[in-house]
Amino acid sequence: MSTAVIVVDVQNDFCDVGVPAADGGIDGGMAGGGGSLAVAGGSAVAAAISARLAAGGFDHAVATRDHHVDPGAHFADRPDFATTWPAHCVVGTPGVELHASLDRTAIEAVFDKGEYAAAYSGFEGRCDGEALGDWLRDHGVDAVEVVGIATDHCVRATALDAAREGFATTVRLDLTAGVARATVEAALAELAAAGVRLVGTPVVGG
Repeated sequence: MSTAVIVVDVQNDFCDVGVPAADGGIDGGMAGGGGSLAVAGGSAVAAAISARLAAGGFDHAVATRDHHVDPGAHFADRPDFATTWPAHCVVGTPGVELHASLDRTAIEAVFDKGEYAAAYSGFEGRCDGEALGDWLRDHGVDAVEVVGIATDHCVRATALDAAREGFATTVRLDLTAGVARATVEAALAELAAAGVRLVGTPVVGG
């Protein structure tokens, strides 16, 4: 069985500690040292994922990014934090970039999603025009391990789509960070019902 690690949306805007700038400040002006949609524990998860990738034991590793240009109603001045959100991961801003604590040495491809519409699943993303599912199949992948941010949103959606597309799917909860306990618990129930293997305990913000 050929395996791939999918690193979901470990980006500056989703991490609670920003990137130190040369002058000792925080690169990109991220308020309070975190991104515009910072998830508690996100930066620590980025570092933990780097350790996981360094340990090996997989055949491929890829990453996904929210990559917004003009996603329409996905952004709102008064967001409900369910279907609408503050502006985040806007192309051309520091917030869209993968966090500095994530070692990209093993990452073979980055799949961008959501340029002009809301997109939660990494399987909606593309790299050089190729969809994530097609890339995995082209590389002979049978099983995927999903890690990243946020457990209750993009990790959830990516893992559900991986299972739907026929990949044996594991979520390493110890390598995820979630927004809120209630939505994380709902996501875990949905993932388990879809046959996704859940390992470990997630970091949960509230």
